[in-house]
Amino acid sequence: MNTPLEQDERAAGAKFAERHGCALPESFAGFETEYAAARDAVALFDTSWHASYALTGPDRVRYLNAIVSNNVQTLEEGRGLPALLLSPQGRILAELEIFGRLEELFVRTHASLRQRTRETLEKYIIMDDVELNDVTDERASFAIEGPRAAAIVEQACGVKLETLPALAIRDVHIEAAFCQLVAKSHFGQPGAEFIGATGAIRSLWPKMLEAVLAHDGAPIGMAALDALRLEAGVPWFPADFNDTVIPHEAVLENSHVSFAKGCYTGQEIVERVRSRGQVNRRRVRLKFSSAAPPAIATRLLADGKEIGLVTSSAYSPAAKTSIGMGYVRREYSAPGSALQWEGGTAQVI
Repeated sequence: MNTPLEQDERAAGAKFAERHGCALPESFAGFETEYAAARDAVALFDTSWHASYALTGPDRVRYLNAIVSNNVQTLEEGRGLPALLLSPQGRILAELEIFGRLEELFVRTHASLRQRTRETLEKYIIMDDVELNDVTDERASFAIEGPRAAAIVEQACGVKLETLPALAIRDVHIEAAFCQLVAKSHFGQPGAEFIGATGAIRSLWPKMLEAVLAHDGAPIGMAALDALRLEAGVPWFPADFNDTVIPHEAVLENSHVSFAKGCYTGQEIVERVRSRGQVNRRRVRLKFSSAAPPAIATRLLADGKEIGLVTSSAYSPAAKTSIGMGYVRREYSAPGSALQWEGGTAQVI
């Protein structure tokens, strides 16, 4: 999958690489420049790695609530929530963002699992009056984030970003372009994501790039974004959680799961784990002794035994070494736990 913004980004100097089936900018002006701009001013980055679906029909809320982990019935118009699509065995098939709209539910997930997610959602439409439309090919998106992002957003469309709760969604016009603004942080700073028809988003990219540059910011690629989100402790699907783990192992039970709703696919496993009170492994944040980050799936050791693996890693200018995420056995998951890998040592942070 190629981003709809590819032509515009190449014109801005982007170098591309594949990330989980999506060809996205890896860098523009270089890691150090982009990282500094994001931390000190504001960053503009492509988020067109999503698959998007529109659910319409009178049964859409009841239907979706019966198959995802969070409580869709409490979702108000103009608000969004994260949820998981689970297998009957409780494995994470997809991470979803679900938005309440006037006459639809708008759902986003990762484009690399577009077909499987659509097929899974369609499988549960049996007697429900629901229509599922795959609108991925009609949508594009980008985000701005950083200390000066709120000023750019207010100047562009009049929305005060600081007044919006996380994942609030608003219809906005920026000059002649119509799109949706979502209040969302990808790396712990004030941020907004703009989602809309491909033509509208392409017309907005150069305008927002100009605004970002005027605020001493920069467009950034996935390399800088990866380091920033790891510093903020933000896990990515499918890198850091996927169909090999359940929500409690991925440490998503407090953000993506409602324990106050009725039955849904995979609930029996989720409830069983909650009542038992523990899992055998957990996702943890890691700090490595080497500036060179370990490769994905590098084995983690303790007392000469394999006790986990690395799921993502990057060099962190803030830590002055490489950091990452991974899964380790429960007894080694406490902060301060000392681990080893082939390139040095690692500490759970």
